[in-house]
Amino acid sequence: MKTRFVCISAVLCLGTIGVSEERPDTGAAAFAQIRALAGEWEGSFEWTGGRSDTGTMNATYYSTGNGSAMVENLTVGGIPAMTSVYHLDGADLRMTHYCGAKNQPRLKASKIDGARGILEFSFIDATNLSSPDAAHVYGLEMRFLAADRITLTFLFEGGGKRSKERIDLKRVG
Repeated sequence: MKTRFVCISAVLCLGTIGVSEERPDTGAAAFAQIRALAGEWEGSFEWTGGRSDTGTMNATYYSTGNGSAMVENLTVGGIPAMTSVYHLDGADLRMTHYCGAKNQPRLKASKIDGARGILEFSFIDATNLSSPDAAHVYGLEMRFLAADRITLTFLFEGGGKRSKERIDLKRVG
């Protein structure tokens, strides 16, 4: 019995030797994808659902905190509209969204599909949320379509109504 245990343990240990790459569906691998967004982007936004509006939007992505966080600044007409900060918390990918609704929802990656370039974030909590019914972001869907193209869809709710803000971006620098 002892020999069988030693053999099984050895096989399990050998199976992990040399495995140093992150699996494509981990928080660290997803964060690496977000870090690759560094630079300038431009595109458009469209609200659907409880709100409706369209327009152009620019985005800037940059690293901060000695590489531990990635900042996403979204601007409309040269005016900052909202900022999100992505970071790892242990193995979890998280983000805080500094919203135009003047609150700060905190979300956690709930779906990571590296093969299809899909990240989905779910609401954890928020600061400065005046009531549970106050307008706020409750989710984010991120789609990596190509090295120079991404789509963000912010899921928004407030006053009993849900909306989506879809942002299509293309790298310009």
